[in-house]
Amino acid sequence: MASSSKAISNSAHQQGQTCIAFSRDGKIAYTGGLDTLVRIWHTDQGEDQEPEAAYEADEGITAVAAANDCWLSGGHDSEVRRYLPGKAQFDGLVASLAGAPIRSLAVDPSGKRVAVSSDELSVKIIDLDEITNVVVLQGGHKKRIRKTTWHPSGSILTTSSSDGTIVAWSISDGEAKLENVINGVIPEVTDSESPEFMHDCSAVWHPSGQYFFTASRTHEIVTISRETWTKTYSLSDPNTTGATTALALSANGVYLASACKQEISIWSVQTKRVLWRHPGTPNAFTIQIAFSPTENLLAWTDTEGVLSRWRDAIPVSSPDPVRQTAASSAQGATTKRKSTPLLWGEEADVDAEGDDPYGGDDWIIDDLGNGMEEPESAKATRAVDGFVKEMVSITKAQPAFQPGSTPMENKKRYLAYNMVGVIEVTDQDTHHIVNVEFHDRSTRKGYHFTDHFKYDLGCLGERGALFACPPELDHPAQVIYKPYGTWSAQGDWTFVLPKGQRVLGLAAGGERPMRSLRDPSSSGGDIQGQGNIVIATSSGDVTFLSGSGMERIVLGLEGEYVTMAAAEEYVLVVHRPGATTIDGSQSLVATLISFEDFQVLQEKPLPIPKGHTLRWIGTTEEGGPAIYDSAGYMHIMINHRRPNRAAWARLMDTNTLERKQGKDESYWPVGLSQDTFMCLILKGRQDHPGFPRPLIQELPVRIPFRNQDPTDSPIEERIARERIHINFARDALGDELTSPDIDRREIELDKQLIKLIQAACKADKAPRVIELVKRLHFPNSIAAASQLAGFYRLIGLQEKIEAIKLWRNENATPAEEAREGRRGLAYEDAPLGRPKPFQDFNPPPKVERPGLTRSTGVVEQTEFTASSAAIRAGRLQTTQASTSRSTSPEGKRKRDENDDDDDDLASNAFDGEVKRRAVGEFDAVVPSPKPSACIFQPRGRKN
Repeated sequence: MASSSKAISNSAHQQGQTCIAFSRDGKIAYTGGLDTLVRIWHTDQGEDQEPEAAYEADEGITAVAAANDCWLSGGHDSEVRRYLPGKAQFDGLVASLAGAPIRSLAVDPSGKRVAVSSDELSVKIIDLDEITNVVVLQGGHKKRIRKTTWHPSGSILTTSSSDGTIVAWSISDGEAKLENVINGVIPEVTDSESPEFMHDCSAVWHPSGQYFFTASRTHEIVTISRETWTKTYSLSDPNTTGATTALALSANGVYLASACKQEISIWSVQTKRVLWRHPGTPNAFTIQIAFSPTENLLAWTDTEGVLSRWRDAIPVSSPDPVRQTAASSAQGATTKRKSTPLLWGEEADVDAEGDDPYGGDDWIIDDLGNGMEEPESAKATRAVDGFVKEMVSITKAQPAFQPGSTPMENKKRYLAYNMVGVIEVTDQDTHHIVNVEFHDRSTRKGYHFTDHFKYDLGCLGERGALFACPPELDHPAQVIYKPYGTWSAQGDWTFVLPKGQRVLGLAAGGERPMRSLRDPSSSGGDIQGQGNIVIATSSGDVTFLSGSGMERIVLGLEGEYVTMAAAEEYVLVVHRPGATTIDGSQSLVATLISFEDFQVLQEKPLPIPKGHTLRWIGTTEEGGPAIYDSAGYMHIMINHRRPNRAAWARLMDTNTLERKQGKDESYWPVGLSQDTFMCLILKGRQDHPGFPRPLIQELPVRIPFRNQDPTDSPIEERIARERIHINFARDALGDELTSPDIDRREIELDKQLIKLIQAACKADKAPRVIELVKRLHFPNSIAAASQLAGFYRLIGLQEKIEAIKLWRNENATPAEEAREGRRGLAYEDAPLGRPKPFQDFNPPPKVERPGLTRSTGVVEQTEFTASSAAIRAGRLQTTQASTSRSTSPEGKRKRDENDDDDDDLASNAFDGEVKRRAVGEFDAVVPSPKPSACIFQPRGRKN
């Protein structure tokens, strides 16, 4: 948040490099500039004071510093001058270097020694009481040294060089030795005339002496541990984007001040968050910033030569920036609250520290002394349990942004920058000049126009350009669409939003033109239509329009809109369904919506690392969705044509590019194809392209596989990447089996697989060969693999490959299996039919229920089978004989002829055979039921 106090400004020097330093008592501020002057400012006076000036320098001043009984200045004239404290009275030379400009002056904590760095590769440590006592540090850097700083103990000196290294020197008893070299943290800047060379790259030590802060080449503020000389954690804020140009710590180490662009931010060292902000000088960046050592005052100088003093930068309600507290003790001890007792008297053995080994869980700054410290007994019982430490580091939700757009700087900006073209805007105060340029001028014709609405959003699609302006006073927000080629003069149309609503994002999709859109005839390139338009508004919805301006549907968003991009047949909308999580994730979700029927094809969370933000969203030349984040990862959505079956595949890691090694550069995405990443190279700490318009660079795309085999790894990566794009093309076939382009690409893929098979045969890796053979597409390729196995005398392996070939010939080919898979997906995702009561007379559909199969009787052939059957047959004959000798009573039926079947069954059982009648046969011989002995008789009837 912004502080309530305001800074006072004074024009101190001419434009260019400036510097500042406070006296030891904090009453004086010394500033120097390219005008060869050092001005002496009294901090207790206002902006109307007339400061003294020192005029002895012949060239521009680059560094000032204050000691106990003097103050020093150095500049391009290679001399270090000494002055009386608080005065402009020259007191003699301290050092004179042979033609090497002075870059930095650093007085040690005791105020008795000064470290002087210059364009030379060495640093001189000079005793201010006896300037002939000089210690020279050399051998640590390969290029000029830009900054020097002292450890609070005065026993270590850190130097930052143009070669991107920080060297720690051990200084003791008048001797110096190199202790450690830190590579890859600060940017490498070799051009002393570039603006980046003036950025602060010094190591700013915390008063505890356990770590220091520095501005990294990745536009973060990082901390380096004194114990391990490695990075421990970083400070970043979504609203603070760009290069950090200056750093300073408060006297007690509780607050850190940083400068970025035209803004000053004050961080809490404990919580690692920005507490207050203050605007800087417009059209300038801060070069050096400093806290007063004795009072609540922050001062800085910038490239406009302005000195700004922010009195009461820290509000009275917050801990003092000077007075020592328990949270900023010299030992760096952390203040912890006593752990809360748990049930059964156990104590919580949880360490609430984050990644910061020095901050701990002191989320409340103890400004009352050691009131939050635990007793010694409690400290003695705390054990290190080895569990993963929890961290609460909420990533602030990034605002909505338009892909390819940049902020307004120097009255110029880009509204869109993609593979179709560029929209440039020039601010003329009362209006804007919009210039639309295309990369392929044979297909589309560029144009420019005067914009009185001051459009702040723009989008270049395949069929037209889209613009939007914000609401202003009584004028509502509106969107204008300009198709590229129309036979009618009324091709442009305007869409006006209701009052109170504003446009958050635009997207324009459509088919790529078959021919030039510059043809004005009725049968020209615009016969394919004018595309599809999507507008995201502040009312939480996404509106779909046709290329002619007809509204089609309004879809509600299930969260906060972030960004979107459109392709030929769909639009990819990114939104935030809820708040950011406590572990540093934004929880962004991408939704793929079809233009044809507004079907949600995919809905997938974005794979953005914790603590990072989404930088770009677009589509590949093959039509796949792609995203790029601040961590340098490029992902594409594979299987996006298969509903609800997509996944994000990491296609590229720009941090591993060969050209980036040893360089401080980043990349602004423009487009992506199968083999090429089209982007703009941003040098140093740039976070967006400037003017004049840079050229698009092409970088090779490589999947970040971790296999380092120099022979097989490149081939495996090429195969995997080719397979992804073949699947893209195959999913678009529909019911077709294949296409000439897919066949050609699969033949090339088989050639790469054959190379891997040959290497595996040579190394006698049979399982790998079998796996690779199964991935071949054509029978001729499998035959070639079999010949390779025979050549290396792997007879058994050759037989297995022939078996695979035979099996492939008898079964469906991979192309046929893929087509059946597409048909299956179409069947699974078919819409459900609505039932029609009293109109559907068809029998209900058969419901398949799993169950047991019919049982089949089996008679075991044992020694007891025949005898048992004979006994049963004898009993049956006895029963039949007794039945035949008895006289049947009247009214009882006699034995039917059908009963002979039972004898046949018995005889068969005796013979050891059992015959089961068919179901129909039993049904045919079932006798009618016998009359009951008790039969109801009507009255008057006798038998």
